[in-house]
Amino acid sequence: MEVIYQYAWLIPVLPLLGAMLVGLGLISLNQVTNSLRQLNAALIISLTGVAMGLSFALLWSQIQGHAPYMRTLEWAAAGNFHLSMGYTIDHLTALMLVIVTTVAFLVMVYTDGYMAHDPGYVRFYAYLSLFGSSMLGLVVSPNLVQIYIFWELVGMCSYLLVGFWYDRKPAADAAQKAFVVNRVGDFGLLLGILGLFWATGSFDFDVMGDRLAQLVQTGSLSNVLAILFAILVFLGPVAKSAQFPLHVWLPDAMEGPTPISALIHAATMVAAGVFLIARMYPVFEHVPAAMNVIALTGAFTAFLGATIAITQNDIKKGLAYSTISQLGYMVMAMGVGAYSAGLFHLMTHAYFKAMLFLGSGSVIHGMEAVVGHDPNLAQDMRLMGGLRKYMPVTAITFLIGCLAISGIPPFAGFWSKDEILGKAFNANPVLWGVGWLTAGMTAFYMFRMYFTTFEGKFRGNQSGMWQKLKSPAGMGIVAGFDAAPAFGPGAMTKGELEATEEYHHDDHSHDHSHGHSEYPHESPWTMSLPLAVLALPSMLIGLLGTPFANYFEEFIFPPSETLAQVVEKAAEFNPTEFYTMAGASVAISLVGITLASLMYLLGKINPVAIAAKIKPLYELSLNNGTLMTFTIVFLSSACGD
Repeated sequence: MEVIYQYAWLIPVLPLLGAMLVGLGLISLNQVTNSLRQLNAALIISLTGVAMGLSFALLWSQIQGHAPYMRTLEWAAAGNFHLSMGYTIDHLTALMLVIVTTVAFLVMVYTDGYMAHDPGYVRFYAYLSLFGSSMLGLVVSPNLVQIYIFWELVGMCSYLLVGFWYDRKPAADAAQKAFVVNRVGDFGLLLGILGLFWATGSFDFDVMGDRLAQLVQTGSLSNVLAILFAILVFLGPVAKSAQFPLHVWLPDAMEGPTPISALIHAATMVAAGVFLIARMYPVFEHVPAAMNVIALTGAFTAFLGATIAITQNDIKKGLAYSTISQLGYMVMAMGVGAYSAGLFHLMTHAYFKAMLFLGSGSVIHGMEAVVGHDPNLAQDMRLMGGLRKYMPVTAITFLIGCLAISGIPPFAGFWSKDEILGKAFNANPVLWGVGWLTAGMTAFYMFRMYFTTFEGKFRGNQSGMWQKLKSPAGMGIVAGFDAAPAFGPGAMTKGELEATEEYHHDDHSHDHSHGHSEYPHESPWTMSLPLAVLALPSMLIGLLGTPFANYFEEFIFPPSETLAQVVEKAAEFNPTEFYTMAGASVAISLVGITLASLMYLLGKINPVAIAAKIKPLYELSLNNGTLMTFTIVFLSSACGD
C-alpha cells in the first residue's frame, strides 16, 4: 500500500499530462489534432480513469486505517522563512479525490455525446482535463500557499470554460463576470493568508490554528485582528462557492456548455470553497465570531437561492440557483460546527447535482432537434412538457435527482440535509427555521421543474404558440389554464389575459423551420450511461451517514476531535429527536411537492393568478433580486438570538 502513497502525486499530474499533450497538438498540429477527435478524447478519459483508480485505492487504504501521509520538498528559503511544496493524503483528501475524479470521469464520457458536433470538441477536452488537474492539485495541497496557487488555476480554467463559446457575447460576458467577482474574493483570501502568516509565522493549517488560539488567549494578538483575518480568508470561499453577496457570477456561468456546468456545480469550483473552509477549520473553530458570520452567510444564501429558483423558466438557471442554495446549507453547517454534516452534504450533492445538470443537458440536446440551437428556446421549460415519453432514461434519473435534493428518504439528500438541520437546530433555532423553509421551497421548485419538463403534453413542436408560452401567462398555459384564466386567489392582469386568449384561439400550426424533428429523442448512450451511473450514489450513498450507523462521520471528523470522541457522541443518538426533526423536514418537502403537483401537474391552482397577487415579490424573484431588506432583518434578528 505504501507504493500507492509514493505515487499519489500522479493523480493531479495525469490529467495535466493529457491537457498538455492535446494542447501542444492543437498549437503545433491543429488540423491533425482536430481530425483525431475521439483519439484525443480517449486519451484524456483514460488518464482521468487511471487517476480515479488511484483515488479509490487511496480511499480504501485510508478506510483500512493507514496513517495520513505527507511528502514535501523545500521550495523556497530566506533566513528563517521556509516554504515547502508537496502533497498530503488524509481522510478528507482521499474523499475529495474520489468525488472529483468520479464526477470528472463521467462528465468526460458524457461530453463525447453532447459536444459531438462542436468544432471545439478537442479544445473542450483539453480544458476539462486542465480543470480537473487544477482541482485535484488543490485537494492534495499540504499548505495554504499551494492551495492558493491551485485556487487561482481553478479560477482560470472556469474562465476558459464558461467563455468556451467566446464568439457569443453572453458567454464572453459571463466569463468576465465570473473572473472579476472571484478576484474580489481571492484578494480577500490573499490578505487573510498574509495576515495569518504575519501572526503565526506558518502556512500549515494545524500550526496556524494552534498558534492563533494561543496568541488570542495570551493577549498577544487582538481578538479583532483574529476575526478580521478569519473573515478575509472566508471571502475566498464566499466567491468560489457563490455565497451572498458574491453569488452573482454562478447563474451567468450557465452560458458555458452543459458538461462544464455539471463539473463546476458538482465537484470542482464551487466545492473548492467548502473544502477550504474544512481545511481551515483549525483556524475558524478558534474564532467564534467568524463561525457566526459563516453560519449566517450560509443560511441566508440557502434561502436567497431558493427564493430566486422558484420563478426561473430556464432549466439550467433554475439548477444554478439551486446550487447556490445547497452550497448555503454546506457553509451554514460549517459555521455551526457541523463539520462532518457539511462535508457529507458536499458528497451527496456532488452526485445528484451532477446527474441533474447532465440530465438538463440531455433535455437540451433532445430539444435542439425540434427548436434548433437557440438556447432561449432549447432551455425554456415552458416549451418542453411530456418529455418522459420520448426520453425515459433522462426522465427517470432526473426524477431521482429531484427526490434526492428534496430530502425524501431514503435518497441521499435526505440523510445529509437532515443532519445539517438537526445540528443547526441545536446551535440556533432561527438558522434551523430558515433551513427548514428552504427545504420546502427546494422541493417545490425542483418538482415544478420536473412536472413542467417531463409531464403533460409536448409543447415544443408548436412554434405558433412559442411567443404566447413565453409571455407572462406562459406558466398558466403550461398548467392548463388556457380556458379558465381567472381561476385562483387572484385574477390575471389585462395583458396576461389577452396573451392567454390569443393562445386559446391559436390555430396551433406546426412550423418546424427551427429544427429538423417534430419530437425530441433520447440522448446517445455516452450521455445516458453517466446518468444511470450517477443515479446509484444519488439513491444509496446517503446510507453511509445514517444516524443509526454513521460510517461517514467515523471516517470524516473535525481535526480537533478523536475517533473515540466521535464514537462516544454517536452512542448518544436520540431516536425521538431524530424522528421529530426528520418528520418536520420531510413534511415541509411533501408540502412543496404537493403544491408543485397541484399547480403544474394536476392544474388545480393557477400559478399566474398567484403571481399577479404578489407581483412585487414575484418580480423580485424573477429578476434575481437580492432581498436587501430581508438581509438586514434576518441578520439583526439572528445575531440578537
